[in-house]
Amino acid sequence: MAMARKPASALLAAAILLAATSALADDAKVQAAQQAAEPWVKLVDDAKYGESWDAASSLFKKGVARDKWAAMAKPVREPLGKVISRKLAHGEYSTDAPGVPDGEYVFLQFQTSFEKKKSAVETVVMALEPDGKWRAAGYFIK
Repeated sequence: MAMARKPASALLAAAILLAATSALADDAKVQAAQQAAEPWVKLVDDAKYGESWDAASSLFKKGVARDKWAAMAKPVREPLGKVISRKLAHGEYSTDAPGVPDGEYVFLQFQTSFEKKKSAVETVVMALEPDGKWRAAGYFIK
């Protein structure tokens, strides 16, 4: 009986170790995506919509033309005023997301305070591009 428990406990320990290693890898991806998202969202903060489109992922660019992005973002973002604070509330790594091809994505939710909207949730979706860089694939404000 003791012999049967050793392989089972070794298997359980291996599963726990594998899960912990996977979680650490996902955390590193979330951190890398956040570091790439911050300068991108700063372009949006500064109303540099064309530049933010230029710096976005190929998926983003396929979904919306440069001039259309500026026309969509400006009336949503500018009435909120300047950013007072922005803090990452949640980050999640995924390889499958609804409505997009399988790939590597990180969903970042920021708790943001603007001059004219004290509490908002910004969601920035980052995609890992073939060149190994994380780039914005989506941006939403609630």
